[in-house]
Amino acid sequence: MDHLNALMRRNFLEYASYVIVDRAIPALRDGLKPVQRRILATLFKVDDGNFHKVANIIGETMKLHPHGDASIGDALVVLANKEYFIEKQGNFGNIITGHSAAAPRYIECRLSALAKETLFSKELTRSIPSYDGRSSEPVLLPVKLPVVLLIGAEGIAVGMSTRILPHNFSELLQAQIAILRKQAFELYPDFPTGALVDISDYDRGKGRVRVRARIETPNEKTIVIREIPFGTTTESLISSVENAAQKGKIRISSIEDFTTSEVEIQIDLPRGVYAEEVIPQLYAHTDCEVSISSNMVMILDRKPVELDVNEVLEILTRQLVDILRAELELELGHLEDARHWLTLERIFIENRIYKRIEEAETAEAVKFEVYAGLENFSDLLYRAVTDEDIERLLKIPIRRISLYDINRNREEIRKTEEAIAAVEKKLKRMTATTINYLQSLLKKYSEKYPRRSTLTTFDEVDVRSVARQNIKVAYDPETGFFGSSVKGEQFQLNVSEYDKILLISKDGSYRISSPEEKILISSKLIHAQIFDPEEGARFTVVYRDKDRIGWAKKIHIRAFIRDREYELIKGREGRIDMLLPGDASDVLHLDFVPAKRQRVHSGRFDLGILEYIGPTARGRRLAPKPLRKLRKLKASELEVKDEAPAKDSAEIKQPSLFDDVE
Repeated sequence: MDHLNALMRRNFLEYASYVIVDRAIPALRDGLKPVQRRILATLFKVDDGNFHKVANIIGETMKLHPHGDASIGDALVVLANKEYFIEKQGNFGNIITGHSAAAPRYIECRLSALAKETLFSKELTRSIPSYDGRSSEPVLLPVKLPVVLLIGAEGIAVGMSTRILPHNFSELLQAQIAILRKQAFELYPDFPTGALVDISDYDRGKGRVRVRARIETPNEKTIVIREIPFGTTTESLISSVENAAQKGKIRISSIEDFTTSEVEIQIDLPRGVYAEEVIPQLYAHTDCEVSISSNMVMILDRKPVELDVNEVLEILTRQLVDILRAELELELGHLEDARHWLTLERIFIENRIYKRIEEAETAEAVKFEVYAGLENFSDLLYRAVTDEDIERLLKIPIRRISLYDINRNREEIRKTEEAIAAVEKKLKRMTATTINYLQSLLKKYSEKYPRRSTLTTFDEVDVRSVARQNIKVAYDPETGFFGSSVKGEQFQLNVSEYDKILLISKDGSYRISSPEEKILISSKLIHAQIFDPEEGARFTVVYRDKDRIGWAKKIHIRAFIRDREYELIKGREGRIDMLLPGDASDVLHLDFVPAKRQRVHSGRFDLGILEYIGPTARGRRLAPKPLRKLRKLKASELEVKDEAPAKDSAEIKQPSLFDDVE
């Protein structure tokens, strides 16, 4: 068993490592997943300027990629629809509508001019054997663009995932120029579907962006969607609108899709509904607004790393300088070889060294004579003569020797030396050289790749504030049920799914609940209202306990646990007589329960003297005697002022504020 555990652990780690490094996560250096790299390498290998059947490219790529034609075909279509490195011919699907591409045998592709100029260099590409050893494939492409940020990437591996958002071509290159000039810069995503992008939480690629559809209102009864958020399609967006309408979250009359090469989704509104109220609901309840998180995980030196946008671009800018330097050094080597050969050829022909080999009888003798003839001119050469140089001299045809033009040779040497001086100058000023290279790319391609998304910031839609109050709730006193499926006539309310409802019963129990189909109320319901958790609810409560002693308190209901019952009367031993909203200042008339030798039969209590206390506190006693009944005095009754209280009536001496309060 231990052996089996060790075997499974080792195999799982190998599998996880393979999926992370060699399949799902892109490399930072060239920004490509292995399948994408193999597709581009194959297109470069077969490139002849003409379009190739995608089926043929898939077949050629299968020599490098071990996972079958379907994965290659899907990856090629996705890469082609990025529109940077592959030119398309035929139906490659539509990222706007979500329609899939035609079969590979019907569509064609080839490398774009940008790809040829920036992705490949045979001399700088290190290759390794393919999976079956029959071919070779590049380890990394020597790219001169920040591809990982340009095209973005999504992938799920074992224990990790990546989501790198695409950025604008021109802005990336301008940011690289800023890095070379040691200036500050900022980068934000740019999506192929356009739309509005809130970048306030992007945090250099470690946060998120919110993307909204671009909406127009030709009139107050019509809404037209012109651009959709990245990651959605017209079909998925329309489906989300229809679902929201079915659930009653928005009201629409009809929705039509007139999309061709550009998005056009028209929403017509019914009578009494206007665009200004529906648009926030579309953002709140449909795919007209989506949140996209960025998770910048990539492979660097065969290990997964997580970096922000600025760090990635700084690494790739240093890489660009190194690649351009390597290319210039290669070019310098080629120019120096050309100058050496032109000089060697001129000496060989102008000084008739070829005459020395006429009497040589062996190959070794021929080489010796040529070496001997060139020895006197070694100070004119730029490096030592090699056997390869001798072999090349001996292959010069007699016709070329007889028609040799010394002036032309000297002109070629002069031009070569000028080219060498120019390359050496570039090598000494690599920062300026790199900036010039980037500026040349901008001049050539920036108009082809304009920014499509509009950067902005917008307030987050409060779904509660825009929710439609399309749920009707009511109370049936006969059954004791309250809810949306109850056919009662008391406490009828129109609420939304996000509203909270405060329910207060006669026995002093209360609860705060969401709209439910049915809730059983334990005692007779005396109050129901929509509850605002931020504002709470203020009441003046007048009740009698089990001994019919009257109490009053002012309360502010705020903190709560949903659907939990609370008590306004401790132990529910009593009943509420009055539930007055807000800060009541009424005066109560109190009738006492008759008793033997009772001289005072009634009294008054001013609610205005009460102060706010906790909802579960007992409150202030109205009178020291049990109450038979109580009522609010009318304004006309308050104006009557007797010189002395009646024989059977008295003003109640108010107890201390803290008397009878828990």
